[in-house]
Amino acid sequence: MAEPVLDILTCPVCRSHLSPGNQGLHCLAGHSFDRARQGYVNLRSGRRGAVAGDTADMLADRAGFLGAGYYAPIADSVTASVAAGLPATPGERPVVLDVGAGPGYYLARVLDAVPSAWGVAMDVSTPALRRAARAHPRAAAIGADAWSTLPIRDGSVAAVTDIFAPRNVTEFHRVLRPGGCLVVVTPAAEHLTELVETFGLISVDENKERRLDEVMSGWFTAERSDELRYSIHLDRAAAEQLIGMGPSAFHLTAAERASRLLAVASPLRVTISVHVTRFRPAIR
Repeated sequence: MAEPVLDILTCPVCRSHLSPGNQGLHCLAGHSFDRARQGYVNLRSGRRGAVAGDTADMLADRAGFLGAGYYAPIADSVTASVAAGLPATPGERPVVLDVGAGPGYYLARVLDAVPSAWGVAMDVSTPALRRAARAHPRAAAIGADAWSTLPIRDGSVAAVTDIFAPRNVTEFHRVLRPGGCLVVVTPAAEHLTELVETFGLISVDENKERRLDEVMSGWFTAERSDELRYSIHLDRAAAEQLIGMGPSAFHLTAAERASRLLAVASPLRVTISVHVTRFRPAIR
């Protein structure tokens, strides 16, 4: 694991610095964390949490869908927002933390655009970590629960990205360095509306933006917000991937998705509508 990444990681048990060993990472107190053969390190303190995260099938659908470029405009907007928001320190190797990183698609795009940056893909899902570990040469993958204390040193991260993922704003505030930024992607009310109506998928709360402002209040200040709205046209296979990669995959079996898709005209027009917002940490 590269030095810029090691410098920001802490032991999830005692919060002390982690050092590399033969099989993974360890701290001075003797807590050790093995590196999986796929390359990621689980820093969930050895306790199996109630949340397992996305399944292998969901990750396969997500990797296929993202790889086809349907969400490339979102990735472009996130990348531009992070690049413009990083602290300008000549010679520095800033670290970008992607929370709920999935297969590491968005983090890899950011690292491609910012050659000086290193990345940490954090997720609770083991199948996600297996993919994220090989997403980019300058990225490391760690297992951690976004709702717990993050195994990250105070004030050590230049940017945090949160793309359709849980937002632990107190922890994000703690790990961000002065001048750092948080880039959040949230779905707007019309996001995937055709799939919601046709397949009875989980809809977007119409008060989502207001609730985001309430959660961020006191911890972060919005610096810039961009609304992306465009249409994509999906054949049945791509539509099935899009349904299968999200939370609705837990409510519909693959057979149910395939059966309903047979009744839908192909290609299916789907609306993409999201907000990409860059925040700065508030002074507390």
